[in-house]
Amino acid sequence: MKIKEIRERQTEALKHELADCQKRLFELRTQAVTEKLEDPSRIRKTRKDIARIKTVLRQREMQQQPAGQPAPAENQKA
Repeated sequence: MKIKEIRERQTEALKHELADCQKRLFELRTQAVTEKLEDPSRIRKTRKDIARIKTVLRQREMQQQPAGQPAPAENQKA
């Protein structure tokens, strides 16, 4: 999936696509362990698709933040 195609999609559609890609990646990894994959490069392609989708979602999230306000940190250590 190209970045241009991802940017054209709605946010909700991207969230569903992200969930599908993550599920597909899990299945591919399981197949890689239990049996021979026909195309091992699909794992890498799926990981890159996930990264692209997450990048676009994060960019949209940052655009919605008012200027000067810190973004909510989800993974901060206490």
